[in-house]
Amino acid sequence: MPKKPASHPYIDSLAFERLMLLIATLLKHPGIGCPEFTTSDSPDHQHHNALVQVQIYLRSLATECGVELPTNYPAIPTIRKDLEILRRYGILDRRMYRWGYYLGTGALSSEELKMAFNALASQAQFQGDPQLRRIYQTLSKRLRGLDMELKGEFFYPVRQHLNRAIVYTDPEEMAARGENRDTLFHQLSVVEKAISQGLAIEISRGSDLYGNSRIGPMRVIPLQLIYHDIAWYLLYEYCENAHLAIGRLNRFKDYCIVLSQSGRGLEAQKNSLAKAYQLLENGWGLYLGDPQQQKLELEGKLEFVKVKVRFFPPVTSFIVEGERRHPKQKITIGSVDTTTGKPCYVDYAVPLPLRSLDEFSIWVYRYMDKVQVLSPPQLVEKHYQAAQALVERYVKS
Repeated sequence: MPKKPASHPYIDSLAFERLMLLIATLLKHPGIGCPEFTTSDSPDHQHHNALVQVQIYLRSLATECGVELPTNYPAIPTIRKDLEILRRYGILDRRMYRWGYYLGTGALSSEELKMAFNALASQAQFQGDPQLRRIYQTLSKRLRGLDMELKGEFFYPVRQHLNRAIVYTDPEEMAARGENRDTLFHQLSVVEKAISQGLAIEISRGSDLYGNSRIGPMRVIPLQLIYHDIAWYLLYEYCENAHLAIGRLNRFKDYCIVLSQSGRGLEAQKNSLAKAYQLLENGWGLYLGDPQQQKLELEGKLEFVKVKVRFFPPVTSFIVEGERRHPKQKITIGSVDTTTGKPCYVDYAVPLPLRSLDEFSIWVYRYMDKVQVLSPPQLVEKHYQAAQALVERYVKS
């Protein structure tokens, strides 16, 4: 007689639904079971039991999905047995989940997750992003078991972005150090919501280091948070005239009011963002120009200034190396020194809007006596006067 097929432990519909709910719970709440994994409706247990949390969230999810479970079902030992089944099939790894349960690596492979974790670590540590810093700390705990399994290889920073923010960016760090700053960093959650929905907000500039007296409240639609070089900036659009501008976050006060809960939507946000990036690509640096210049530039009616500077050894090699410094640049190699076999000079030419000349000059100044401005005349004079002033400062000292 043929053998009767063995009964499968999940052939019962309730058992099958329980297993599916467990998998869904771990997917929807990665890190569940960690002592710090709490919500407002989670009871405060004196003695932490990871599986009690899993049980609570599983039953809550069952209610959401319209699945009726018996009272106090499933029991903790049953959930423990189901977790073993998930281990058997490789859905959970065969290791301790001391810092909470999660399934696999989500949408990423293990290698891809490692690269993403490195980028997250860099932005959290060096760029001081307060929200990413909290995510990084949470993720570090969850992935500690994986790092131990890989003998420390997972957490090792193979790649790092070292540009460091030069101001305080994290409200929690400010409070801990007693270094509170009245800045927009305290309002990032409101700003980010406004960005994602296209909401108009009122913010207030606390300082204007350029002497233009642009201080006080302003009504804008925020478009993006940008990290550049040493600081975080806000890219925004003025409500009254659609003028695009970029401002340092720490120069705005701890003040942000949403003017209307009716946003203009992501399509309008993307259109404005595209215009801003067109201006950034045309120019040099972050200044996007005054309203009239900006309007003409976006319409393609603004005449650009032809800038040309000459670099001398030994910086010529660094200039030639920068093949993608600007999308419209042109690098011309000068005559070759017969002794060294290297160029006597290198000419760097780029068309720029007038608004960008000041920021371009700052880049040129870093090369001191190894650079000479050739055009336009006003930039030649500006560079000459700056050199003269520097000489006089040293003579007087």
